[in-house]
Amino acid sequence: MEEHRSGSVPGSYWVIAVIGLLWNGLGAYLCTLSNLGDPSVTAGAPPELLDYIANMPVWAHAGWAFGIWGSLAGSLLMLARSRHAVGAFVVSALGAVVSYAAQAMAGVLTLAQPLVILAVIAFLWWYSRRAAGLGILR
Repeated sequence: MEEHRSGSVPGSYWVIAVIGLLWNGLGAYLCTLSNLGDPSVTAGAPPELLDYIANMPVWAHAGWAFGIWGSLAGSLLMLARSRHAVGAFVVSALGAVVSYAAQAMAGVLTLAQPLVILAVIAFLWWYSRRAAGLGILR
């Protein structure tokens, strides 16, 4: 990723920013539906997970919210070419770790999903940090 001399932003940056927005938008949508109690989101979930969601501690819910909404904010900030995207992804990663720690303590954590989600957050943080260093984010 290299900023062109004319000051334009590489197309790869926009592709990654839009894919990040779609990914994080889906997460925010599913989080919202889950919080509204839409049964289609939890259909087929094991009873232990449903109990955890219904009785989640406030601190775990806060971690989940910071994880989800921090990533969505980071993606929107990438599209706005704001250097604050980097910080938003840090907030998101910390929130996700808190949320997954709560799930682990409750015995409902499955490893595959958190690993993928944390890898995406880490990639978007790294990419936005690199873009800031190249002057793409202001």
